[in-house]
Amino acid sequence: MRIITGSARGTRLATLQGQDTRPTAERVKEGIFSALQFELPGRKVLDLFCGSGQLALEALSRGAASAVLVDASRSAVDIAMKNAQRAHLYQQCRILPCDYKAFLKSTKDKFGLVLLDPPYEDKFMDTLLDEIAAADIVEKGGVIVCETWETGQPQSELFTKRKVYRYGKIYVTVYQNGESTL
Repeated sequence: MRIITGSARGTRLATLQGQDTRPTAERVKEGIFSALQFELPGRKVLDLFCGSGQLALEALSRGAASAVLVDASRSAVDIAMKNAQRAHLYQQCRILPCDYKAFLKSTKDKFGLVLLDPPYEDKFMDTLLDEIAAADIVEKGGVIVCETWETGQPQSELFTKRKVYRYGKIYVTVYQNGESTL
């Protein structure tokens, strides 16, 4: 696993051993960031289930201003910290070991890009989008990217669906806070 392009291009990233964390496939990550490339510069990013941190670090490498990486697993947070340091992007990161619900209840930050890649086994993406809307953390015009397994495409009446991409059994659904300009 590596950072595809930008200031940290080619940086190899560590991943967690075992089955608890599943990194986003390279072609899925490339598709996500190709679709968002002109929206990244200057954005504040939230990676709510960060795992190794690869999605937030890719966004930073491509020009996002800062990123908050959240994961309930201490091991994941440790790997994300090491990867941020390895990519020379640590100064732009805030990496937090906490449950997503606790983070949503406590944060006052607003984000221009929210990355959601929770464990596929957990079937809570629809309620997660509702929780994000209730927390009011997505700036107007901000984008939410949801990665899910084939049977778990999220639905939301609170955000505008922009596009759904399919990569084999993986779906990436892109929402926007407010009317879509695309």
